[in-house]
Amino acid sequence: MFEGQPKGLYALALANTGERFGYYTMLAIFVLFLKANFGLSPAMAGNIYSTFLALVYFLPFIGGILADKFGYGKMVTIGIIAMFVGYVLLALPLGTGTMGLISMFVALIIISSGTGLFKGNLQVMVGNLYDAPEYASKRDSAFSIFYMAINIGALFAPTAAVSIMEYAQQTWNVSVNDSYHFAFAVACVSLIISMAIYYGFRNTFKHVEGGNKVLLQKKNDSVEELSPRETKDRIVALCLVFAVVIFFWMAFHQNGLTLTLFADEYTAKSSTGIESMMFSVWNLVAVVFIVYALFSFFQSKTGRGKIISIFIILFAVVFLLIRYTHLDGEVPVDAPIFQQFNPFFVVALTPVSMAIFGFLARKGKEPSAPRKIGLGMFVAACGYVLMLIASLDLLTPNAQAAATEAGNASFVSPNWLITTYLVLTFGELLLSPMGISFVSKVAPPKYKGMMMGGWFVATAIGNYLTAVAAWLWGDIPLWIVWGVLMILCLLAALFIFSVMKKLEKVA
Repeated sequence: MFEGQPKGLYALALANTGERFGYYTMLAIFVLFLKANFGLSPAMAGNIYSTFLALVYFLPFIGGILADKFGYGKMVTIGIIAMFVGYVLLALPLGTGTMGLISMFVALIIISSGTGLFKGNLQVMVGNLYDAPEYASKRDSAFSIFYMAINIGALFAPTAAVSIMEYAQQTWNVSVNDSYHFAFAVACVSLIISMAIYYGFRNTFKHVEGGNKVLLQKKNDSVEELSPRETKDRIVALCLVFAVVIFFWMAFHQNGLTLTLFADEYTAKSSTGIESMMFSVWNLVAVVFIVYALFSFFQSKTGRGKIISIFIILFAVVFLLIRYTHLDGEVPVDAPIFQQFNPFFVVALTPVSMAIFGFLARKGKEPSAPRKIGLGMFVAACGYVLMLIASLDLLTPNAQAAATEAGNASFVSPNWLITTYLVLTFGELLLSPMGISFVSKVAPPKYKGMMMGGWFVATAIGNYLTAVAAWLWGDIPLWIVWGVLMILCLLAALFIFSVMKKLEKVA
């Protein structure tokens, strides 16, 4: 899995880990912050959330065009600085009035602009590392590793947000509203770490930053020129994929919107026994160590490697047993904490998915990237089938709010949401890293930055459409909300399989 990869992959992946940690720390609490600090309705909070996400994923298209002209590294640098400024603005406690709202909107514009310069161009640089013939066969596995690194940052983000808010409230006696700003300050620190990693190890990937006309000319001379017909076929194929992933991200990014609202309004506020252990990020990290040590044990070619793997497994198991024996009563379950499960499943399941596809590849039966994307859409639909079943006997959101205020509301097990996140993660692993790899492979050389930006434009449209579910959040039965998302995912899956021959022709 990790053997034979260029050093630049790990430097770029870790730089992205720091940036994503800050981003997901902010995102874990953002909708709740809008409701608590400004008294916004779910629909209005959803509009702001979806518009911000749309900008975050649309602006890489502009960033890609700029990078094709001025260089990827230069745009990444400007992007990091801009994001830092935006998070500083969010961290300032400017109150609940007009000044606070203006500051928040300005911060969101700056953060999304910085992300537009940073996110897509960093991924293009990763792809460029694998243009070299000796690394070309490792492109898909590289993006799986890169994607896993993103989710390592996201895994710790919800716990960091909740913990820093609790610490601020208990230690400095700040209000709940003000404590949100302390969580936003965590993102500022993460950007500093990201900058340090990027510049500290820049020598391992500087050759793919672009911006040097001589280097770019040499690179273009070494790339086979595509005919206009080939260029058109590739762009059309990419646009077909982009059209499909719109609906995946519309469904998937409910994790920060309606799924968070479901966690806040419908899910039990405490947990006991072995179930409660899932709400500690350190227990999840121990499980990750066990998974990776097991893979290391079976793949290690030396006795020393196997012994180290066994030691890690035993240490993690003992750690979990000690934690279990020290459980004491109920563990509080905060709504933002559910957002740790998706990145946990990504990190834990990435080696599993890579092993499965590696086995299929050796047998000559590995699905193409477009087929994986289609399967990912189908799996995402299954995730919302679970939510539909969980919601059949529940009150509408407005009725639930009234019942909660009256003290007679009923709540569901956290396991419904956790299982949904597991299923959605399977879909994500089939679609997202493979989709990014597909873009980096198929995009015409002269338009790599713009085409990677196109992937993010599709994501942006999907993110904006997340608000549709929030608009339904009120007097409409919950099962209808989840049913709409399920049907859209199924229709997208059917569409991509209907154009599969055209996609596989250029893959």
